[in-house]
Formats: sequence, structure tokens, C-alpha cells
Amino acid sequence: MAYSNKLAAYTQTKIKTAGQGQLIIMLYDGAVKNLDYALELLGLNSDKKRDPEKIETISRALIKAQEIVTELMVSLDFERGGDIAKNLFSLYTWFNKELLEANISNDSARISGVRKMIGDLRMAWVEITAKTSAAEKKIPMGISLAG
Repeated sequence: MAYSNKLAAYTQTKIKTAGQGQLIIMLYDGAVKNLDYALELLGLNSDKKRDPEKIETISRALIKAQEIVTELMVSLDFERGGDIAKNLFSLYTWFNKELLEANISNDSARISGVRKMIGDLRMAWVEITAKTSAAEKKIPMGISLAG
């Protein structure tokens, strides 16, 4: 029990101290994790006799991924993001539609398609965050006027 409390405290601290780019990457990580889990369970549950418990677990993983995509949608800044924010919103809407359909039909191809695109977006955010972080480090934080 003490281990899970420490892990939860660590996770909360990590989230509270993360920058905006890191938070977005964490959301993508969560979506990828849930999609991978759903795909893994679908592969294990591919026999003709479907296990209702696995189907429910797959559904929960896909719903969690949809919730994360929705969180990414509401975090978009349309004023500053312009066309990029609009395009991401459309893409996230499509992701949620695909995941809903995949959940209904247990369609691993749809899940895999969304998983690949979310993985690609995650990698783009990793690059953006690294470049932004490097640029911020080059900006002098203050000038000393003392001799």
C-alpha cells in the first residue's frame, strides 16, 4: 500500500511540475498505452469464443483513450493555434469517431490506424518541446549590472 501511495505522489508531482508541452506528451503517452493494451487484448481474444470480461476491458481501454483525445481537444488554443488548432481538432474528432466504431466492432485495424497517428503526433510534440526548451535555455534570464 505504501508503494502505491508513493507512486501516486510521484505522478502528481510530475504532472504539477510539467510544462505544457510535457503535459501534452503525457496525454499522448496515456492514449498510446491504452490503445496498445486494447490491441494486445484483442489479439488474445481473437478466438471464436469471445471472453466477455476481455471485451469489457478492451472497451474500457478504448473509452479511456477517447477521454484522453477529448482532453487534447479541449486543450487546443484556437486563437493562438490558428489553422493548426483547427486541423488538430478535426483529427481528434476523427480519432474519437474511429475509436467509437472500433469499440463497437472490435476492429483492430481502426485502433491500429489511430494508434499510429497518435504515435506520430507524440513524436512531433517531443521534437517541438525539445526545440522550445533548448531555445528557452539560450535566452538570458537577466542582466547583471553590478561590476
